[in-house]
Amino acid sequence: MELVKNIFFNTDKLIANSTVKISYTGELFQNGSENVYAHFGFGNNWDNLKEVKMTKSELGFQAEIELNSEEPLNLCFRNSNNEWDNNQGQNYSFEIESAPTALSVVEDQAIEYPRRLRRSYIWSKKIKLALYRIFRYFPKLISGNYKKTTTDNENV
Repeated sequence: MELVKNIFFNTDKLIANSTVKISYTGELFQNGSENVYAHFGFGNNWDNLKEVKMTKSELGFQAEIELNSEEPLNLCFRNSNNEWDNNQGQNYSFEIESAPTALSVVEDQAIEYPRRLRRSYIWSKKIKLALYRIFRYFPKLISGNYKKTTTDNENV
């Protein structure tokens, strides 16, 4: 993911309490610096200020940083000669989204609840069947036509 020219992250969103890999191909890389450090903090006051040495590759400098705040990430870069790339004095700033809330799993509820549900389901089916039989055969019982009808084959 490219959020700013020459700065890439290995994710689509920066999420609080996660680790992110950052790649830098800016001015210090283009000038051939051997050692580059990512200098970063969070919020307007650059809280939790840290500096991480980045590893050089043919694709730029890379490092992993811990996003342990929901405040915006402020970032700049320096080399071992104390030359800085700070976005022409404005620093690089990136919004961080809060971590999604995790779903909680209820562990091992009492087994009695499923049994109660099963019993109530069975009883509801028994009651429905009894009502069906009553309403189906009650009119025949009143009319006196409750005996089984015999077919012609049985009379022969």
